[in-house]
Amino acid sequence: MTRTLLITEKLSKQLLEPIQQLLSDWRIIASTDRDVWQQEAPHAEIIAGWHPKLSAALEGSTLRWIQAWSAGVNSLPLATLQQRHTILTNAVGVHAYPISETIFALMLGLTRNLHTYVSQQREKRWHHGNLKLELHGKTLGMLGVGAIGSETAKIAKAFGMTVLGYRHSGQRADHFDHMYTTDELHQLLPQCDYVVAALPSTEATQQLFGEKEFALMKQSAFLINVGRGDLIDEGALVHALQNGTILGAGLDVFAVEPLPQEHPFWNMPNVILTPHTAGSTEHYNERVVHDIFLPNLQNYLNDASPNINVVDYSKGY
Repeated sequence: MTRTLLITEKLSKQLLEPIQQLLSDWRIIASTDRDVWQQEAPHAEIIAGWHPKLSAALEGSTLRWIQAWSAGVNSLPLATLQQRHTILTNAVGVHAYPISETIFALMLGLTRNLHTYVSQQREKRWHHGNLKLELHGKTLGMLGVGAIGSETAKIAKAFGMTVLGYRHSGQRADHFDHMYTTDELHQLLPQCDYVVAALPSTEATQQLFGEKEFALMKQSAFLINVGRGDLIDEGALVHALQNGTILGAGLDVFAVEPLPQEHPFWNMPNVILTPHTAGSTEHYNERVVHDIFLPNLQNYLNDASPNINVVDYSKGY
């Protein structure tokens, strides 16, 4: 039987060519048409890219490996895939540059009042905007010390910042002044001028931030969330922003996406929103294909398992 690779992402000819060369005797179906997915998914040995619509095609399929096109995999049917012993790899690592740039865009925008000035520009209003803060020399709490956290910490050092890390192991890392374990969040928060959440959505991280956590933060602190929306109790965050418990927030991810029109975040003057685009970059597909998928594919074809970004089902990432 001919082996099949289904690619659900729109890849350029230049990115498809090296895949085709490796799989010269395979059927390669590259399509963004969901009808094609439904037809081909039951026959695919490998699926590159994922969509919830594909879940129905798992039963009785020949699927052995999924290459997710995102870092987070909480939208996939993890329990089913684990039961089927399906290999799952994610796109961790491709976001380090764009998301770290977004983190600093949000931090600097909030600190230097850029969102206020953009609003005033539309109104042709000349006003100081009560600008007074600067970022240099402040303390950054980085929740998540993977590729994104490490790149963010490196950049923070150019601003002379103190960088505190938060990770499960507590293991030290370059560019971090001190590392806290996941049991020490409440010790970290009161020290930070900026708290950046870049964690995956797991049972351990859901609703990590609530009323108690916001109360521990400085009143002059900013929260940046580029991880997942369910890390935060949004009701508690709205309350904290409205009553001055914290100074402001930069949010790229939300509990419900798209963000509902009636949500208070839309009209809050101390919030900057981006529509889950922090990881968007001109180099996204290139990095997934060349840095992750092709090396994993070569290993897979050599009768071995992919070894880059293999998801641990017990952890959820």
